[in-house]
Amino acid sequence: MPASDSLGLDRSEGIAILTINRPERLNAIDRGLLRELDAAFQSLEADSAVRGVLVTGAGERAFAAGADLTELAEASPAEAEQISREGQELFARIERFPGPVVAAVRGYALGGGCELALACHLRVAADDARFGLPEVGLGLLPGFGGTVRLSRLVGLGRALELILTGEPVDGRRAAEIGLANRAVPSGEVLEEGRRLLSRILENGPLAVRRAIESVLHAQDVATSEGLRLERTLFTLLSGSEDMREGVSAFQEKRPPEFEGR
Repeated sequence: MPASDSLGLDRSEGIAILTINRPERLNAIDRGLLRELDAAFQSLEADSAVRGVLVTGAGERAFAAGADLTELAEASPAEAEQISREGQELFARIERFPGPVVAAVRGYALGGGCELALACHLRVAADDARFGLPEVGLGLLPGFGGTVRLSRLVGLGRALELILTGEPVDGRRAAEIGLANRAVPSGEVLEEGRRLLSRILENGPLAVRRAIESVLHAQDVATSEGLRLERTLFTLLSGSEDMREGVSAFQEKRPPEFEGR
């Protein structure tokens, strides 16, 4: 991935940490950053050494405080449509990433920043983080997938309340309603995110990848179609070396040594 002042990247033990680095703008997401994130995820997907991704924001004030309003205010309807398309395509790429993607959220996760967190597979939040979709107060609606993904996490009624009032919830409340997976003190967010990813990566990499694929596929299809893919993926995994290693390790009461085959 090319070096960037707006996006930091560190790799360690199979985990890539992507840090949005615009603290002076509360890590606001402009079109340039959308494209940098897209390039970063393409690069990470092609890197076989990367098994999971942790996404966070620089500083303690914001994970990402939404889209760049200056850019939106100057956009024509055609340009606004393109911005929405670019954001939706990027967040779909994140959602389809073959390994687990965890958002480590401190401070504000508003608008596009909240939608970025929603596109990640899991979310670890600071107790005092602020999740919200305030677009209706600007005469807009969430345009990067928020109206679709939020209801799948928290249910229709809560999603409508959050979107139609524009009122934020803190990290503790986000965890209570399923918007976040867990809430911890602010100083522990990054470590908790790494701990969660590391625990997932102890499991078979093929199984983790296929489980993500099956769960996401089931969101968009009839139950019978979701079950069909689950059955197909289960069958494929049953013939893998990782499955044989996992069963042998369980029977021999030892940690498995998965190789992704």
